[in-house]
Amino acid sequence: QVQLVESGGGLVQAGGSLRLSCAASGFTFSNYNMAWFRQAPGKEREFVARINRSGSVTFYADSVKGRFTISRENAENTVNLQMNTLKPQDTAVYYCAASLSVRYDYWGQGTRVTVSS
Repeated sequence: QVQLVESGGGLVQAGGSLRLSCAASGFTFSNYNMAWFRQAPGKEREFVARINRSGSVTFYADSVKGRFTISRENAENTVNLQMNTLKPQDTAVYYCAASLSVRYDYWGQGTRVTVSS
């Protein structure tokens, strides 16, 4: 059974930091590119960051570049998102997703991040 379980969300003041984690199971994690998306209230889900299979290549949305860092530990089947200098507009439910090729095959249930001003 495939599972992606996010954790680490919560309430933080603007300028603060959070570290999100996503634990994967039920598939060969190291074969998949991984990504984080987010969905703010009343808005569509948007891409945040992705990392390739080996962890050697990362890509970020302009809105988070320089503040967020995606990483992965293939030995532990986890992908992380370090979020620094958080802004109120970062408030959203954050999802991790796994991609074998072009589309995203698996999604987690999400973890909520609230940034207060």
